Amino acid sequence: MAFAAINSSGNRQTFSVVNNTSAGVQQWPAVDYSIIDKAFAADASLRKRVYDAISASPQHGPLFQDIAQYTYSLSARTQNPVAQPVQPVEEEPAIKKRKLQNGDAVKSTAVVSDLAADVPLQFYVQDVSFAVPQRKKLALEITAAGGFLRARNQTSKEIEFGIPMGKIQHVLCLPVPEKSQRQFNFCVIPKYGDGITPPPEGEAVPESMVWTVADGPLKAAYTGTGQQIGSEETADVLLRRILNETLGHTKVIRPDEREFVSAMPEAHRKGEKAFHVKAFRGSKEGYLFFLSTGIFFGFKKPLLFFAFENIESISYTSVLQRTFNLNIATRIDSSQNSQEIEFAMIDQADHAGIDAYVKRHGLQDASLAEARRAKKYNVNAEKGGQDTGEGEMEQESELQKVQRELEDQEDEEEEDYDPGSEGDSDGSESSSEEEDGEGEGFEYDEGRDLVKEELGSEAEEIPPDEL
Repeated sequence: MAFAAINSSGNRQTFSVVNNTSAGVQQWPAVDYSIIDKAFAADASLRKRVYDAISASPQHGPLFQDIAQYTYSLSARTQNPVAQPVQPVEEEPAIKKRKLQNGDAVKSTAVVSDLAADVPLQFYVQDVSFAVPQRKKLALEITAAGGFLRARNQTSKEIEFGIPMGKIQHVLCLPVPEKSQRQFNFCVIPKYGDGITPPPEGEAVPESMVWTVADGPLKAAYTGTGQQIGSEETADVLLRRILNETLGHTKVIRPDEREFVSAMPEAHRKGEKAFHVKAFRGSKEGYLFFLSTGIFFGFKKPLLFFAFENIESISYTSVLQRTFNLNIATRIDSSQNSQEIEFAMIDQADHAGIDAYVKRHGLQDASLAEARRAKKYNVNAEKGGQDTGEGEMEQESELQKVQRELEDQEDEEEEDYDPGSEGDSDGSESSSEEEDGEGEGFEYDEGRDLVKEELGSEAEEIPPDEL
């Protein structure tokens, strides 16, 4: 037989369960039912089930109390995220830093407390597949009044990352290449997050965001009031419409056939045009998109976006029968410093389309710029003349040096060649011997016996008939 004993201590009530058995009286640890009441205040039936479970198994009472305590803490954190900010993992720094290739600027997510501000939502959609900066499924949220575009963990309800709306500079909606099912990648690039332009010293920049949606309606999209949005629009159309309504300073950019379309159709979806070009940046494979506002390279970190105003020139190098390289020179700061980024192994079939795009937007083709021309070497300058190629001679490569020496040797042989000497000689051995003899001052005397002089006494022993 079991009965409960009530212990009062101020406003806190604890219940200890006493179990009478044949072996004696056994007392289980006390359970604070006020914690259970607060944790399951919104669900009376679940609270009653917990009470019944504790009555049936009093030894599990402390376990139910711990579960209720954890549930209540999660609920409180969700309702007031600023009061209980997310603690960073001890093994990693609180702010992730990453050096840009062209500067020492700091890259970091926005301040968690700012992103997690308890503000009304304008729109949210669940189960969105993110690829950058994290590869996981999260809930995408857009806060009201142009606040934040952010991603929330659907299990812990914590804000993972996000970008203030005012800092978003480019939004792209691009078809995902080489997929059997049609999909779209939304790429959100903040100011100073294009991988080209370094931010001011010490300024933190939010990470770029990339998420993927299928070609179909969103299954779990809601307005800020929790009303589910109908399925009359596909996911890419709905998200483009909402982002365009929210963003006042920029618009979502899509590929345009009038700008560029690949000469090779989409291999995985027959009959569909492709807007991308496969390329390599070093050993990293990616895709180039030639858009109305610039050139984009993705979809892996770091994303690169070359806005027209930042492109200094475009050139083609390593042009072979099947492939060529595309070099984009960009201005990286106000002091006109520039850098050049090379994309290799582009198929020759797309050269004409890319070249037309470059000329249409007035991007300077620097393929024949002075820096790319062959070096001039002043190797035939007169001895008394001024040698202007001395500086360039120092930069001469070994292969060029060997080639130059071979050409010099051929020039010397052509200068020593006398066509008259070959014409006088018919190729006969006797004429060459006569020339050799005359050259050495040899005089021929008809009265001399050459055989006797050469053979001496041996000439007398040879019978006349054998001569």
